[in-house]
Amino acid sequence: MHTTLRIATFNIHKGVTSFNARFALHDQRDLIRQLHADIVFLQEVRDVHIKHSRRFHAWPLEGQAEFLADSVWSDYAYGKNSVYPAGHHGNAMLSKFPIIKAVNEDISAHASEQRGMLHCEIEIPGWQAPLHCICVHLGLFARWRRKQIEALRERIKAEVPQDAPLIIAGDFNDWGMSAGKTLTADLHLHEVFEHHLGKSARSFPSVLPFFRLDRIYVRGFQVQHVQVHAGPQFAKVSDHAALSATLSRR
Repeated sequence: MHTTLRIATFNIHKGVTSFNARFALHDQRDLIRQLHADIVFLQEVRDVHIKHSRRFHAWPLEGQAEFLADSVWSDYAYGKNSVYPAGHHGNAMLSKFPIIKAVNEDISAHASEQRGMLHCEIEIPGWQAPLHCICVHLGLFARWRRKQIEALRERIKAEVPQDAPLIIAGDFNDWGMSAGKTLTADLHLHEVFEHHLGKSARSFPSVLPFFRLDRIYVRGFQVQHVQVHAGPQFAKVSDHAALSATLSRR
């Protein structure tokens, strides 16, 4: 029976660096592998882009989600959120355990910004109930985030049993540090860095993180270890740091 899980969350910025200056997907895959995570929550995964697939010679034919999963994560799920003439991008989840259900819900709060949350149920060997994982990328404006947090709350209330293990991770874009209050107060989750270190993680910009944008919320787990993966080397990887946490089942 698996009693310990290592998880990670990472906004990959569509596989390129800022201003589309450099194709970074291969470096991102190397980094993600080094995290040794059982489950990876990914944001801004660009699965199709006609122009970039022509511009960058190493662009994967199978799509970014499948490319990142490769032979390390046996299962993956992709939620298409933002669609445009050249292609689309959204959230993705990589898992070393079977994903038995995946639902992508549109939580766009404005026509100018398409957002979604990817809800996966994962079968962990020896667990009596599936693990519920929700990958999110919230909006840039507070009023949009409030609507999206409410949609997240409603989904959890309706679809996740109260005694089921639950992990929510992603890019919350929560500059004002207010989006998580509903999750902690109403849904009895706790943010892993706040729980373990007293403050949520600084994750943006990745070279020298200052803003606390990326989060990991859990219910039904003890937090054993947390880490921010950032530094000068990220200048060629992504504008967001990667976060990881080691959890043990209560």
